[in-house]
Amino acid sequence: MIEVGALRALRSVAALGTLARAADELGFTASAVSQQIKRLERQIGMPVLAPAGRGVVLTPAGQAVVDSSLAVFQALERCAEAAQSVAEGAPRGVLRVAAFSTGIRGLLAPVHPRLLTRYPDLRLRITEQDPDQALHSVEAGTADLALLHDADGLPVPLSPALSRRLVHTDLGDVVMTETHPLARAEPPLESADLRGHAWVTSPPGTVCHQWFRRLFAGLPEEPDVRHLVDDFSTQLSLVASGEVVALIPRLARPPLAGGLVARPLRRPPTREVHAAWRRSAEASPAIRAVLAELQATRSAGEHAGHVDEGAGDPHGVVGGEERQRAGDFGETR
Repeated sequence: MIEVGALRALRSVAALGTLARAADELGFTASAVSQQIKRLERQIGMPVLAPAGRGVVLTPAGQAVVDSSLAVFQALERCAEAAQSVAEGAPRGVLRVAAFSTGIRGLLAPVHPRLLTRYPDLRLRITEQDPDQALHSVEAGTADLALLHDADGLPVPLSPALSRRLVHTDLGDVVMTETHPLARAEPPLESADLRGHAWVTSPPGTVCHQWFRRLFAGLPEEPDVRHLVDDFSTQLSLVASGEVVALIPRLARPPLAGGLVARPLRRPPTREVHAAWRRSAEASPAIRAVLAELQATRSAGEHAGHVDEGAGDPHGVVGGEERQRAGDFGETR
């Protein structure tokens, strides 16, 4: 009989390419993972890995085992979820969630207290991971739920073994001092309004820099970029000097300090945030509870989170006074 632990170790090695990386993901030593692989090879009677440079590759037999293993883990997960559902359907135990940093701050952190209150037997274990890494963690079984943002308008591709649901649409606003000329412009701002102003923006290669470049597409001159800074809190500290303005995604935007205001754009850059989980875990009461809270927050935001063009601050934060509307959390990196 093939051991489940050895099968999981082989899947991880196949995905990551080395025993050391698989060991880090699984929480074991490389020696322990190697022993699991050797035990698996004894059980099936043939090698499943072959050396390749500094890493390893699957043998044909190893590939066959990995290809067949998905159905095994799906069946095991359905057994566990069926047992949990029978137990009154109450969410319980530990739900492992992998999410990008601003998704944790803007989406998970606000619903976490409600989940703790409603489901005292449920505990979230949240790990910060980039979307690609979070997706791999769900596929590998080291996370149960992932929050993913799209890449330059393209959704992250999912394997047939996973499901997804839209939980948030993120927008970008322009932040400036109260005395800046853009603060007196009639909202929402047009692209032409942004000409002739100095900027701090995220470095090239980031999604937010792509957002920024799109604002100026079609305009005759290049934007005046004074600073390239990845951290949004640091961007805001430079905006507070009065020299520059910044395009800040709402999920990434902390409460604004006194003297700063946010102004909406007529055609704001947007990004969708999806939750992803294994189809074999569809019946999980814990996953359903988290999705329901995220969906309720999104619905409340769509109903009540309209843009107040008179105030020009769709985030409800002007001059350091926080009036954040339900469900309007803000961006992701």
